[in-house]
Amino acid sequence: MQFKKWLIALPLAMTMLTGCSLLEKLVYRIDINQGNYIEQEAVNKLKFGMSKEQVRFVMGSPMLVENGYPNTWYYIYHHTEGHNASIQRDLIVSFDDQGRLVEVTGDYPISESFYESIN
Repeated sequence: MQFKKWLIALPLAMTMLTGCSLLEKLVYRIDINQGNYIEQEAVNKLKFGMSKEQVRFVMGSPMLVENGYPNTWYYIYHHTEGHNASIQRDLIVSFDDQGRLVEVTGDYPISESFYESIN
C-alpha cells in the first residue's frame, strides 16, 4: 500500500518542481501567421513616384492606415512558430500629398532601381 502512494506522489512532486514547463513543451502549438506576408521580390518592384493604386497592386492592401495620416501605409507581418519566439517584420510606405510614392522604410531594403523613372 505504501508503494502505491509513492508511485502516485513522485510524479506529482516532479510536476510541481518543474513548474509544468515540461508539460508545456509536450503540448503541440500551431504556427501563427498574422498580417501581410511580404517577399523581397515584391519590394524590389516598388518605384519612386508610383501611385497608391500601383503600390496596392504590387504589395496588396496595407495592414494599417491611420486616420490622421492617410499617406503612410504600414505592412506588418507577425509570425509565431510553435514554442519559439515571435518574429515581426515591418514595411512602411510613404506618399506625398499627390499620392505618389516617396519613401519605403522598414525591415526590407529597397532595390537599387527604386529611384529610376517609372514607365
